[in-house]
Amino acid sequence: MERTYIRDLKEGEKVLLNGWAYDIRNLAKLGFIVLRDMTGFVQCVVKGDLMKKLGDISIESALEIKGEVKAANVKAEFLRSDVEIVVNEIIVVSKAERLPIQINDSNVDTELSTRLDFRFLDIRKPKIKAIFDIQSTMLQAYREFLINEGAMEAIFPSIIGASSEGGTELFKAKYFDREVFLSQSCQLYKQMLACSWEKVFTVFSVWRAEKHNTPRHLNEARQYDYEEAFCDEFKVMDVLDRCVKHMIEKVSEKHSDELKLLNVELKVPKSKYLKFAEVEELMKKEGVPMEGHDLSNDAEKKLDELFPDTIVFVHDWPIDGKPFYIMPKGDELSGGFDAIYKGMEIASGGQRVHIPEILEKQLKERDLDPKDFKSYIDSFRFGAPPHAGFGMGVERLTMLILGIQNIREVVLFPRDRTRITP
Repeated sequence: MERTYIRDLKEGEKVLLNGWAYDIRNLAKLGFIVLRDMTGFVQCVVKGDLMKKLGDISIESALEIKGEVKAANVKAEFLRSDVEIVVNEIIVVSKAERLPIQINDSNVDTELSTRLDFRFLDIRKPKIKAIFDIQSTMLQAYREFLINEGAMEAIFPSIIGASSEGGTELFKAKYFDREVFLSQSCQLYKQMLACSWEKVFTVFSVWRAEKHNTPRHLNEARQYDYEEAFCDEFKVMDVLDRCVKHMIEKVSEKHSDELKLLNVELKVPKSKYLKFAEVEELMKKEGVPMEGHDLSNDAEKKLDELFPDTIVFVHDWPIDGKPFYIMPKGDELSGGFDAIYKGMEIASGGQRVHIPEILEKQLKERDLDPKDFKSYIDSFRFGAPPHAGFGMGVERLTMLILGIQNIREVVLFPRDRTRITP
């Protein structure tokens, strides 16, 4: 017999199922196994001599079950409610040892650090799996949207010879006889490529050697990155706006059950554009402090209070608050922007500098040596057009869409100041 997935069960069929024993109940004359595979959960009814096999099965053992699909009216949060399996044969493929964390009882809280120690088991929980099912759809929807925009997906190096963002918070590594760094960003590479291909996107891992320990930061994270030639910051803000809305629409269409399980009511956001100076005035009026040439956490939260379910694009940013590769506008402003959603920054971007002389000037102003960026600067000497782009946090957006308070919950194997395993 060929294997049937739980999602595809039809009444009256004789089937072979593979999966894990999520729950086992042994009553006087009947036994029940809740079987889980990658597509769902189903109740399996065990009778007669097969009841003796239940004693050999532990929670999360891998099983092969043969039986007949019968109509049923099962009442459970995540089980197939319309059918059950009357079991004819059970084979224990791999017996599970005693579990170090609880898998099948949602009323038992295990500390996050312990759950992460055994993440390979933690992700078997329906609610945890729902998070990553949704994140997977977000990644697919991001790619789908930008492919439909005519963009080309690219892969960029993670080893760099000098800081791509400025600053000193870099992880150092030894590369044969040279000192190199793990990349903070693919920024410089996607710019160079956009000036030849016009539209470029990627999902890129970034490393920041910042000694923070907050529920919203990681030392290894992923970014949705996009860059487009012959455009300014307002064009890419529009791309970002439509992209996020497309991703949320896809999650809503495909994951109604998962959203219900996670108790999330997801809405496609509205959009609002504000100059940085306008946000400063708003915060002054609301009595919320800013952070010089940046938005404070309180200011980001206040924007969510004032404009709920809205992506707020804050543009015309002070040039002193942006990296060297952002195009200046006059003496004080820049073509940079941030996108704020649900009280937190989800993306930053802007129009880039495509003029070598301006790049060299801004590097020196930030105490960076233009010689360290020679190949990058030289790439703009051969017909480089105006271009703009953005970077958006994969985990940050997942966290905010699902209303999760700690970013480590939305990373399969997080890396922070203290965790480098599993």
